[in-house]
Amino acid sequence: MNWLAQLPTQRTPWLLFTSIVFMLEVTALFFQYKMGLAPCIMCIYQRTSVLGLLSAGIVGSINPQSKIMRIVAYSAWGVSSIWGYLIAREHIDMQTTTDPFAFSCEFEPNFPSFMPLHEWIPSFFEATGDCGNIDWEFLTLSMPAWMEIIFALFALTFFIVLGSRLILKRTV
Repeated sequence: MNWLAQLPTQRTPWLLFTSIVFMLEVTALFFQYKMGLAPCIMCIYQRTSVLGLLSAGIVGSINPQSKIMRIVAYSAWGVSSIWGYLIAREHIDMQTTTDPFAFSCEFEPNFPSFMPLHEWIPSFFEATGDCGNIDWEFLTLSMPAWMEIIFALFALTFFIVLGSRLILKRTV
């Protein structure tokens, strides 16, 4: 457990974290541009959560010895993984509901007015798909179901790592 508590103070685990998250973004772009799967609003929000995880990995790897940098990285990691999980969960509910009026899928992302990402980088943040469609499945799970699992794993890892730091080291 002490080994686990020491991981956040080393650069290599943060770089591995960053690489994994970067590959998730590359995979999303592969699905969009090579497989022709149009992302919906919920997909774009999940993509944004993955970018939050990517920023956590980058910040954590810059100076893992710095307590401030770790706190910023932990914050981005925790918020992004939990928010991503909740968005994926809601997306699954949209896909599996039998009531057509239970959920509605917006047409345009609801980014802050000071940061309209869908206007700045439409090729990455523009939503052109329908939230209710299941266009892809692997082992009987849809894309949001896989993302729910991925975000849950990131959140679980976050709580284990942070918990080990707080319990064993009495510091973040």
